[in-house]
Amino acid sequence: MHILKVIHGYPPSYNAGSEVYSQSVCNELSKRHRVSVFTREENLYAPDFSIRKESRNPQLDLYIVNNPQGKDGYRHKQMDRAFEALLLELKPDIAYIGHLNHLSTGLVEVLHRHGVPIVYMLHDFWLMCPRGQFLTRSIGRDCNFMVCDRQEDARCAEQCYEVYFSGYPEDRAQDLAQWTRWVGQRMQHIREAVAMVDLFITPARFLMERYIQDFGLPREKVHYLDYGFPMDYLDKGLLQPMPRDIPTFGYIGTHIPAKGVNLLLEAFATLPGAACLRIYGRPNGQSTKALRAMVDELPERLKVVFCGEYSNDQLIPLVFNQVDCIVVPSIWAENSPLVIHEAQACRIPVITADYGGMAEYVAHGQNGLLFRHRDSVSLAEQMLWAMQHPQEFEAMGDRGYLYNPDGTVPDIEQHCSTLIDIFDDVRS
Repeated sequence: MHILKVIHGYPPSYNAGSEVYSQSVCNELSKRHRVSVFTREENLYAPDFSIRKESRNPQLDLYIVNNPQGKDGYRHKQMDRAFEALLLELKPDIAYIGHLNHLSTGLVEVLHRHGVPIVYMLHDFWLMCPRGQFLTRSIGRDCNFMVCDRQEDARCAEQCYEVYFSGYPEDRAQDLAQWTRWVGQRMQHIREAVAMVDLFITPARFLMERYIQDFGLPREKVHYLDYGFPMDYLDKGLLQPMPRDIPTFGYIGTHIPAKGVNLLLEAFATLPGAACLRIYGRPNGQSTKALRAMVDELPERLKVVFCGEYSNDQLIPLVFNQVDCIVVPSIWAENSPLVIHEAQACRIPVITADYGGMAEYVAHGQNGLLFRHRDSVSLAEQMLWAMQHPQEFEAMGDRGYLYNPDGTVPDIEQHCSTLIDIFDDVRS
Protein backbone atom coordinates (compact mmCIF):
# COMPACT_ATOMS: atom_id res chain seq x y z
CA MET A 1 0.00 0.00 0.00
CA HIS A 2 1.15 3.54 -0.69
CA ILE A 3 0.11 5.75 2.23
CA LEU A 4 0.16 9.55 2.06
CA LYS A 5 0.53 11.04 5.53
CA VAL A 6 -0.46 14.70 5.88
CA ILE A 7 0.74 16.50 9.02
CA HIS A 8 1.50 20.15 9.78
CA GLY A 9 4.98 19.48 11.15
CA TYR A 10 7.48 16.65 11.40
CA PRO A 11 10.43 15.97 13.71
CA PRO A 12 13.02 17.19 14.31
CA SER A 13 11.73 20.62 13.26
CA TYR A 14 8.47 20.14 15.17
CA ASN A 15 8.27 17.93 18.23
CA ALA A 16 4.81 18.30 19.76
CA GLY A 17 2.58 15.27 20.31
CA SER A 18 0.87 14.96 16.93
CA GLU A 19 4.19 15.35 15.12
CA VAL A 20 5.98 12.77 17.26
CA TYR A 21 3.07 10.35 16.86
CA SER A 22 3.17 10.87 13.09
CA GLN A 23 6.87 10.08 12.97
CA SER A 24 6.36 6.88 14.97
CA VAL A 25 3.53 5.77 12.69
CA CYS A 26 5.42 6.56 9.49
CA ASN A 27 8.55 4.77 10.67
CA GLU A 28 6.53 1.66 11.51
CA LEU A 29 4.31 1.68 8.41
CA SER A 30 7.32 2.15 6.14
CA LYS A 31 8.65 -1.26 7.23
CA ARG A 32 5.98 -2.89 5.05
CA HIS A 33 4.45 -0.12 2.96
CA ARG A 34 5.52 2.89 0.97
CA VAL A 35 4.90 6.11 2.93
CA SER A 36 4.98 9.66 1.60
CA VAL A 37 4.65 12.52 4.08
CA PHE A 38 3.31 15.94 3.11
CA THR A 39 4.38 18.40 5.80
CA ARG A 40 5.57 21.98 6.23
CA GLU A 41 8.51 24.19 7.10
CA GLU A 42 8.81 27.94 7.61
CA ASN A 43 11.67 29.33 5.52
CA LEU A 44 11.33 33.09 5.18
CA TYR A 45 14.01 33.10 2.47
CA ALA A 46 12.49 30.50 0.15
CA PRO A 47 9.47 30.89 -2.15
CA ASP A 48 6.10 30.40 -0.51
CA PHE A 49 4.54 26.98 -1.20
CA SER A 50 7.66 25.55 -2.83
CA ILE A 51 8.15 21.84 -2.08
CA ARG A 52 11.39 20.04 -1.40
CA LYS A 53 11.98 16.32 -0.83
CA GLU A 54 13.82 14.47 1.93
CA SER A 55 14.25 10.70 2.07
CA ARG A 56 14.30 9.18 5.55
CA ASN A 57 14.57 5.56 4.44
CA PRO A 58 14.01 3.67 1.15
CA GLN A 59 10.26 3.47 1.85
CA LEU A 60 9.74 6.87 3.54
CA ASP A 61 9.91 10.24 1.77
CA LEU A 62 9.06 13.68 3.09
CA TYR A 63 7.64 16.37 0.81
CA ILE A 64 8.05 19.62 2.72
CA VAL A 65 6.02 22.64 1.63
CA ASN A 66 7.17 26.11 2.64
CA ASN A 67 4.57 28.22 4.47
CA PRO A 68 6.21 30.81 6.75
CA GLN A 69 3.35 33.35 6.59
CA GLY A 70 0.16 31.32 7.06
CA LYS A 71 -0.42 31.58 10.80
CA ASP A 72 -4.19 32.17 10.75
CA GLY A 73 -4.88 31.12 7.19
CA TYR A 74 -6.67 27.87 6.54
CA ARG A 75 -7.01 27.68 2.75
CA HIS A 76 -4.19 28.41 0.31
CA LYS A 77 -4.95 27.90 -3.37
CA GLN A 78 -1.27 27.97 -4.37
CA MET A 79 -0.53 25.19 -1.90
CA ASP A 80 -3.51 23.23 -3.18
CA ARG A 81 -2.18 23.44 -6.75
CA ALA A 82 1.32 22.36 -5.68
CA PHE A 83 -0.18 19.50 -3.67
CA GLU A 84 -2.33 18.39 -6.60
CA ALA A 85 0.69 18.20 -8.89
CA LEU A 86 2.49 16.11 -6.28
CA LEU A 87 -0.56 13.88 -5.80
CA LEU A 88 -0.72 13.12 -9.51
CA GLU A 89 2.93 12.08 -9.36
CA LEU A 90 2.69 9.97 -6.18
CA LYS A 91 -0.69 8.27 -6.82
CA PRO A 92 -1.20 7.13 -3.19
CA ASP A 93 -3.76 4.49 -2.24
CA ILE A 94 -4.99 6.34 0.84
CA ALA A 95 -4.43 9.59 2.73
CA TYR A 96 -3.98 9.64 6.50
CA ILE A 97 -4.40 13.24 7.67
CA GLY A 98 -3.17 14.33 11.09
CA HIS A 99 -3.54 18.13 10.97
CA LEU A 100 -4.22 20.84 8.41
CA ASN A 101 -3.30 23.89 10.46
CA HIS A 102 -0.47 25.77 8.68
CA LEU A 103 -1.33 23.75 5.57
CA SER A 104 -4.62 24.10 3.65
CA THR A 105 -8.10 22.69 4.08
CA GLY A 106 -8.19 22.62 0.28
CA LEU A 107 -5.99 19.52 0.42
CA VAL A 108 -9.09 17.53 1.36
CA GLU A 109 -10.89 18.80 -1.73
CA VAL A 110 -7.94 17.80 -3.92
CA LEU A 111 -7.81 14.29 -2.45
CA HIS A 112 -11.56 13.86 -2.78
CA ARG A 113 -11.60 15.10 -6.37
CA HIS A 114 -8.99 12.50 -7.32
CA GLY A 115 -10.76 9.67 -5.52
CA VAL A 116 -8.18 9.13 -2.78
CA PRO A 117 -9.86 7.72 0.38
CA ILE A 118 -9.28 9.91 3.45
CA VAL A 119 -8.80 8.88 7.10
CA TYR A 120 -8.38 11.78 9.53
CA MET A 121 -6.82 11.47 13.00
CA LEU A 122 -8.25 14.15 15.28
CA HIS A 123 -5.49 15.40 17.58
CA ASP A 124 -7.33 18.44 18.96
CA PHE A 125 -10.37 20.65 18.30
CA TRP A 126 -9.02 22.52 15.26
CA LEU A 127 -11.83 21.48 12.93
CA MET A 128 -14.50 22.74 15.34
CA CYS A 129 -12.54 25.62 16.90
CA PRO A 130 -10.54 28.09 14.78
CA ARG A 131 -7.89 28.26 17.51
CA GLY A 132 -7.76 24.48 17.95
CA GLN A 133 -7.90 24.18 21.73
CA PHE A 134 -11.09 25.93 22.86
CA LEU A 135 -8.75 28.32 24.64
CA THR A 136 -9.34 32.01 24.08
CA ARG A 137 -6.70 34.40 22.75
CA SER A 138 -7.86 37.66 24.28
CA ILE A 139 -6.08 40.94 24.91
CA GLY A 140 -6.24 43.27 27.90
CA ARG A 141 -8.32 40.96 30.12
CA ASP A 142 -7.60 39.62 33.58
CA CYS A 143 -7.01 36.23 31.95
CA ASN A 144 -6.42 36.10 28.21
CA PHE A 145 -6.49 32.27 28.13
CA MET A 146 -9.91 31.05 29.21
CA VAL A 147 -11.54 27.71 28.41
CA CYS A 148 -14.33 28.13 25.85
CA ASP A 149 -17.24 25.68 25.86
CA ARG A 150 -18.60 26.17 22.33
CA GLN A 151 -17.96 27.67 18.93
CA GLU A 152 -20.02 30.72 17.90
CA ASP A 153 -18.90 33.04 15.11
CA ALA A 154 -19.33 36.36 16.93
CA ARG A 155 -17.98 34.93 20.15
CA CYS A 156 -14.87 33.67 18.36
CA ALA A 157 -14.38 37.09 16.76
CA GLU A 158 -14.59 38.92 20.06
CA GLN A 159 -12.67 36.49 22.28
CA CYS A 160 -9.97 35.26 19.90
CA TYR A 161 -9.57 37.74 17.03
CA GLU A 162 -9.93 41.02 18.89
CA VAL A 163 -6.14 41.10 18.80
CA TYR A 164 -6.52 42.14 15.15
CA PHE A 165 -9.06 44.93 15.78
CA SER A 166 -7.87 48.45 15.00
CA GLY A 167 -8.18 49.60 18.61
CA TYR A 168 -10.34 52.61 17.69
CA PRO A 169 -13.70 52.48 19.54
CA GLU A 170 -15.53 53.82 16.49
CA ASP A 171 -14.23 50.84 14.44
CA ARG A 172 -15.19 48.13 16.91
CA ALA A 173 -18.59 47.24 15.42
CA GLN A 174 -17.09 47.06 11.94
CA ASP A 175 -14.11 44.98 13.12
CA LEU A 176 -16.40 42.62 15.01
CA ALA A 177 -18.64 42.16 11.96
CA GLN A 178 -15.65 41.55 9.70
CA TRP A 179 -14.10 38.88 11.90
CA THR A 180 -17.49 37.29 12.62
CA ARG A 181 -17.91 36.89 8.88
CA TRP A 182 -14.35 35.51 8.56
CA VAL A 183 -14.98 32.89 11.26
CA GLY A 184 -18.32 31.97 9.70
CA GLN A 185 -16.74 31.44 6.29
CA ARG A 186 -13.98 29.38 7.83
CA MET A 187 -16.43 27.13 9.69
CA GLN A 188 -18.64 26.69 6.60
CA HIS A 189 -15.64 25.65 4.53
CA ILE A 190 -14.44 23.28 7.26
CA ARG A 191 -17.83 21.56 7.32
CA GLU A 192 -17.70 21.14 3.55
CA ALA A 193 -14.25 19.59 3.83
CA VAL A 194 -15.29 17.36 6.74
CA ALA A 195 -18.08 15.89 4.61
CA MET A 196 -15.42 14.61 2.17
CA VAL A 197 -13.55 12.61 4.84
CA ASP A 198 -14.32 8.89 4.87
CA LEU A 199 -13.47 8.16 8.51
CA PHE A 200 -12.24 9.99 11.60
CA ILE A 201 -10.12 8.48 14.37
CA THR A 202 -9.79 9.94 17.87
CA PRO A 203 -7.21 8.91 20.52
CA ALA A 204 -9.57 9.82 23.39
CA ARG A 205 -13.24 9.12 24.01
CA PHE A 206 -13.60 12.61 25.48
CA LEU A 207 -12.52 14.10 22.15
CA MET A 208 -14.75 11.72 20.21
CA GLU A 209 -17.84 12.71 22.17
CA ARG A 210 -17.10 16.43 21.77
CA TYR A 211 -16.93 16.03 17.98
CA ILE A 212 -20.13 13.98 17.90
CA GLN A 213 -22.17 16.01 20.39
CA ASP A 214 -20.92 19.54 19.69
CA PHE A 215 -19.85 19.40 16.06
CA GLY A 216 -22.29 16.84 14.71
CA LEU A 217 -19.92 14.25 13.28
CA PRO A 218 -21.93 11.08 12.57
CA ARG A 219 -21.07 8.48 15.19
CA GLU A 220 -20.58 5.84 12.52
CA LYS A 221 -17.82 7.97 10.94
CA VAL A 222 -15.77 8.24 14.15
CA HIS A 223 -13.55 5.45 15.46
CA TYR A 224 -11.73 5.42 18.81
CA LEU A 225 -8.11 4.27 18.71
CA ASP A 226 -5.53 5.33 21.26
CA TYR A 227 -2.00 6.16 20.16
CA GLY A 228 0.62 3.47 19.76
CA PHE A 229 4.21 3.75 20.99
CA PRO A 230 7.55 2.33 19.87
CA MET A 231 8.75 0.10 22.66
CA ASP A 232 12.47 0.44 21.96
CA TYR A 233 12.81 3.66 23.96
CA LEU A 234 10.22 2.70 26.61
CA ASP A 235 11.97 -0.35 28.04
CA LYS A 236 11.41 -0.01 31.78
CA GLY A 237 14.33 -2.38 32.24
CA LEU A 238 16.52 0.64 31.45
CA LEU A 239 15.24 2.44 34.54
CA GLN A 240 18.06 3.10 36.97
CA PRO A 241 16.79 5.96 39.14
CA MET A 242 19.50 8.34 40.29
CA PRO A 243 19.83 8.84 44.07
CA ARG A 244 17.90 11.96 45.13
CA ASP A 245 17.97 13.86 48.41
CA ILE A 246 14.73 15.73 47.74
CA PRO A 247 11.46 14.93 45.92
CA THR A 248 11.81 15.69 42.22
CA PHE A 249 8.97 16.53 39.87
CA GLY A 250 9.26 16.56 36.08
CA TYR A 251 7.50 18.55 33.35
CA ILE A 252 7.78 17.62 29.67
CA GLY A 253 6.39 19.88 26.97
CA THR A 254 6.53 23.19 25.19
CA HIS A 255 6.89 26.41 27.19
CA ILE A 256 3.57 27.97 26.21
CA PRO A 257 0.57 29.14 28.26
CA ALA A 258 -1.72 26.32 27.08
CA LYS A 259 0.57 23.77 28.73
CA GLY A 260 0.16 25.40 32.15
CA VAL A 261 3.86 25.58 33.05
CA ASN A 262 3.23 28.84 34.94
CA LEU A 263 0.45 27.09 36.91
CA LEU A 264 2.92 24.39 37.87
CA LEU A 265 5.46 26.99 39.02
CA GLU A 266 2.79 28.76 41.07
CA ALA A 267 1.93 25.48 42.80
CA PHE A 268 5.58 24.53 43.23
CA ALA A 269 6.33 27.88 44.89
CA THR A 270 3.97 27.06 47.79
CA LEU A 271 5.46 23.69 48.73
CA PRO A 272 6.66 23.86 52.35
CA GLY A 273 9.71 21.61 52.09
CA ALA A 274 12.71 21.27 49.82
CA ALA A 275 11.89 20.00 46.35
CA CYS A 276 13.14 20.04 42.78
CA LEU A 277 11.33 20.63 39.49
CA ARG A 278 12.97 19.63 36.23
CA ILE A 279 11.48 21.32 33.13
CA TYR A 280 12.09 19.56 29.81
CA GLY A 281 11.22 20.93 26.38
CA ARG A 282 12.34 23.31 23.68
CA PRO A 283 12.73 26.94 24.88
CA ASN A 284 10.17 29.35 23.50
CA GLY A 285 11.60 32.86 23.43
CA GLN A 286 9.84 35.38 25.64
CA SER A 287 7.65 32.69 27.20
CA THR A 288 10.65 30.80 28.54
CA LYS A 289 12.23 34.09 29.66
CA ALA A 290 9.10 34.90 31.69
CA LEU A 291 9.09 31.43 33.25
CA ARG A 292 12.74 31.86 34.25
CA ALA A 293 11.82 35.18 35.89
CA MET A 294 9.19 33.35 37.96
CA VAL A 295 11.84 30.84 39.01
CA ASP A 296 14.13 33.65 40.15
CA GLU A 297 11.51 34.60 42.77
CA LEU A 298 11.33 31.14 44.35
CA PRO A 299 12.69 30.49 47.85
CA GLU A 300 16.11 28.84 48.03
CA ARG A 301 14.72 25.50 49.24
CA LEU A 302 13.01 25.03 45.87
CA LYS A 303 15.20 24.16 42.91
CA VAL A 304 14.15 24.43 39.25
CA VAL A 305 16.30 23.11 36.40
CA PHE A 306 15.57 23.94 32.75
CA CYS A 307 16.79 20.80 30.99
CA GLY A 308 16.03 21.57 27.34
CA GLU A 309 15.06 19.01 24.70
CA TYR A 310 15.98 15.36 24.49
CA SER A 311 15.70 12.64 21.86
CA ASN A 312 13.35 9.71 22.45
CA ASP A 313 16.22 7.30 23.03
CA GLN A 314 17.30 9.50 25.94
CA LEU A 315 13.87 9.72 27.61
CA ILE A 316 14.67 7.20 30.32
CA PRO A 317 18.26 8.18 31.19
CA LEU A 318 17.76 11.96 30.93
CA VAL A 319 14.20 12.23 32.23
CA PHE A 320 12.61 9.26 33.97
CA ASN A 321 15.77 8.29 35.84
CA GLN A 322 15.95 11.86 37.20
CA VAL A 323 12.39 12.36 38.51
CA ASP A 324 9.88 10.80 40.90
CA CYS A 325 6.86 11.66 38.79
CA ILE A 326 5.63 13.64 35.80
CA VAL A 327 3.25 16.59 36.11
CA VAL A 328 0.91 17.44 33.21
CA PRO A 329 -0.71 20.79 34.15
CA SER A 330 -2.31 21.82 30.82
CA ILE A 331 -4.99 24.51 31.04
CA TRP A 332 -6.85 23.27 27.94
CA ALA A 333 -8.55 19.91 27.44
CA GLU A 334 -5.61 17.78 26.37
CA ASN A 335 -6.97 14.61 24.79
CA SER A 336 -4.37 11.82 24.96
CA PRO A 337 -1.00 13.29 26.01
CA LEU A 338 1.94 11.21 24.82
CA VAL A 339 3.90 12.02 27.95
CA ILE A 340 1.25 10.41 30.17
CA HIS A 341 1.48 7.19 28.19
CA GLU A 342 5.28 7.27 28.15
CA ALA A 343 5.38 7.70 31.92
CA GLN A 344 2.90 4.86 32.40
CA ALA A 345 4.92 2.60 30.11
CA CYS A 346 7.87 3.09 32.47
CA ARG A 347 5.70 2.91 35.61
CA ILE A 348 6.26 6.54 36.55
CA PRO A 349 3.29 8.07 38.44
CA VAL A 350 1.54 11.09 36.91
CA ILE A 351 -0.11 14.15 38.41
CA THR A 352 -2.53 15.82 36.02
CA ALA A 353 -5.83 17.70 35.75
CA ASP A 354 -9.27 16.20 36.24
CA TYR A 355 -10.40 17.31 32.79
CA GLY A 356 -10.48 16.08 29.21
CA GLY A 357 -8.38 13.15 28.08
CA MET A 358 -5.96 13.77 30.94
CA ALA A 359 -8.53 12.39 33.38
CA GLU A 360 -9.39 9.64 30.91
CA TYR A 361 -5.93 8.11 31.22
CA VAL A 362 -5.19 8.85 34.89
CA ALA A 363 -7.50 7.61 37.65
CA HIS A 364 -7.04 9.37 40.98
CA GLY A 365 -5.40 7.12 43.53
CA GLN A 366 -4.91 4.27 41.04
CA ASN A 367 -2.13 5.19 38.62
CA GLY A 368 -1.61 8.81 39.65
CA LEU A 369 -3.22 11.88 41.16
CA LEU A 370 -5.72 14.40 39.77
CA PHE A 371 -6.06 18.06 40.69
CA ARG A 372 -8.84 20.51 39.89
CA HIS A 373 -8.30 21.81 36.38
CA ARG A 374 -6.50 25.20 36.26
CA ASP A 375 -6.30 25.34 40.08
CA SER A 376 -2.74 25.85 41.37
CA VAL A 377 -3.82 25.39 45.00
CA SER A 378 -5.30 21.99 44.21
CA LEU A 379 -2.18 21.06 42.22
CA ALA A 380 0.03 22.04 45.17
CA GLU A 381 -2.08 19.84 47.46
CA GLN A 382 -1.50 16.81 45.24
CA MET A 383 2.21 17.53 44.90
CA LEU A 384 2.49 17.83 48.67
CA TRP A 385 0.63 14.55 49.16
CA ALA A 386 3.07 12.88 46.77
CA MET A 387 6.00 14.28 48.78
CA GLN A 388 4.53 13.05 52.06
CA HIS A 389 3.54 9.58 50.81
CA PRO A 390 6.41 8.52 48.53
CA GLN A 391 5.90 4.76 48.79
CA GLU A 392 2.15 4.92 48.15
CA PHE A 393 2.71 7.30 45.26
CA GLU A 394 5.39 5.10 43.71
CA ALA A 395 3.01 2.12 43.95
CA MET A 396 0.46 4.07 41.86
CA GLY A 397 3.02 4.30 39.10
CA ASP A 398 3.31 0.53 39.08
CA ARG A 399 -0.29 0.28 37.83
CA GLY A 400 0.71 1.82 34.47
CA TYR A 401 -1.84 2.12 31.66
CA LEU A 402 -5.43 1.73 32.83
CA TYR A 403 -6.82 -0.09 29.82
CA ASN A 404 -4.51 -3.11 29.78
CA PRO A 405 -4.60 -5.52 32.72
CA ASP A 406 -0.80 -5.68 32.75
CA GLY A 407 -0.44 -1.89 32.57
CA THR A 408 1.37 -1.83 29.23
CA VAL A 409 0.62 0.96 26.77
CA PRO A 410 -0.46 0.18 23.17
CA ASP A 411 2.59 -0.60 21.06
CA ILE A 412 3.16 0.97 17.65
CA GLU A 413 3.29 -2.33 15.80
CA GLN A 414 -0.22 -3.36 16.88
CA HIS A 415 -1.44 0.22 16.39
CA CYS A 416 -0.24 0.27 12.79
CA SER A 417 -1.68 -3.18 12.15
CA THR A 418 -5.05 -1.83 13.24
CA LEU A 419 -4.55 1.22 11.04
CA ILE A 420 -3.92 -0.97 8.01
CA ASP A 421 -7.14 -2.89 8.73
CA ILE A 422 -8.95 0.46 8.91
CA PHE A 423 -7.38 1.63 5.66
CA ASP A 424 -8.40 -1.63 3.94
CA ASP A 425 -11.99 -1.23 5.13
CA VAL A 426 -12.13 2.39 3.94
CA ARG A 427 -10.70 1.44 0.54
CA SER A 428 -13.09 -1.48 0.01
